[in-house]
Amino acid sequence: MGRLDGKVAMISGAARGQGRSHAVTFAREGAQIVAVDICAPLPRLAYAPATPDDLAETVRLVEDLDQRCMAAQADARDSAAMLSVVDSAIQEFGRIDILHVNHGVCHSAMWHDTDDEIWDTAISTILTGTWRVTRAVIPQMVEQGSGSIIFTSSSATVRTYYGLTHYTAAKMGVVGLMRTLSAELAQHSIRVNAIAPGAVASEMTLNQPMIDLFAGRTGATLEEAEPTYASFNLLPVALLQPDEISKAALFLASDESRYVTGINLSVDAGVGNQPPGIPPAASEELAGLQQRVRA
Repeated sequence: MGRLDGKVAMISGAARGQGRSHAVTFAREGAQIVAVDICAPLPRLAYAPATPDDLAETVRLVEDLDQRCMAAQADARDSAAMLSVVDSAIQEFGRIDILHVNHGVCHSAMWHDTDDEIWDTAISTILTGTWRVTRAVIPQMVEQGSGSIIFTSSSATVRTYYGLTHYTAAKMGVVGLMRTLSAELAQHSIRVNAIAPGAVASEMTLNQPMIDLFAGRTGATLEEAEPTYASFNLLPVALLQPDEISKAALFLASDESRYVTGINLSVDAGVGNQPPGIPPAASEELAGLQQRVRA
């Protein structure tokens, strides 16, 4: 017996990465899935977008678990498109019990390189897109008198990073939206929460420009960048795997969290609680670097 038996879950950004992992995890626990993704390029990203083939693979993985999966290639920023997806989902499944708004983008740019195009893409995709997906689903959940809404926020909402002004502003907005909606929708037995992941092994972090940034040189390998990733964490890990975030999402989606609402749940290996000073992982890497220089 699954923890989501009989439920229907709609997931944005479902073509790959965390979104695909959430879809598969929810399906394994008995949910039918509505998988949504734009599957198209967005301006100035250093990594390739998800493709229709990626979305089809998510559908295949869900159906291999003997669960139905409706796929929709649609832009979360487009209100009409989101309303159409919701209408189709209701026709197909009769209800939507869980909404996980997971889609997002990440540019790396200091303030002086953050032009209007980068800013507008981040805000419109992460914040405005979250609102428009959610607004399309809320009426159905109000009619049902139940629902669990989950937003993907970021460890950038609990600690400060360089080069992510636009991203952080958008994600902080998502947390503010979550808190307000948790209050406004509580009377309808609709819970609204967020998950704040640390660095997760997905296309957003494993692209070459991001690896070069963390390694400090062009053409670097992931192995060279891992000590820097690890230096952000309290626990001895460099990158989290998508399924670790999915486990938290499953808890928030299930009835096990029926009295949990309005929280921004950190799943970040301790990033948000890193004490001041040089982290041990960074200290060890610096010591090793000094030894190599002396040699």
